Amino acid sequence: MQGGWVYILTNKPHGVLYTGVTANLGERLARHLSGVGSQFAKRYNCSLLVFAERHSDIVEAIHREKCIKEWPRLWKLRLIHERNPEWRNLADQLHLA
Repeated sequence: MQGGWVYILTNKPHGVLYTGVTANLGERLARHLSGVGSQFAKRYNCSLLVFAERHSDIVEAIHREKCIKEWPRLWKLRLIHERNPEWRNLADQLHLA
């Protein structure tokens, strides 16, 4: 079984948050940046990758994404802050954009 990624996009630090899951993070991010990834991300200009978590199993990644989506906003902000306190665009670091 192939792995997957759980990721969070935003439009600015502490801005709108979009949580997603994908098997190919680079390809999915490119779709978001071109405006065809999701209507929500396009509408709110969510183009900064501020959280990315690799899973060895896509089923695990899907489960994790569903859990995170149910979390209160404060928990999501804390998750991002713990792993990426400066809210840098991780696409640059992961060489995805």
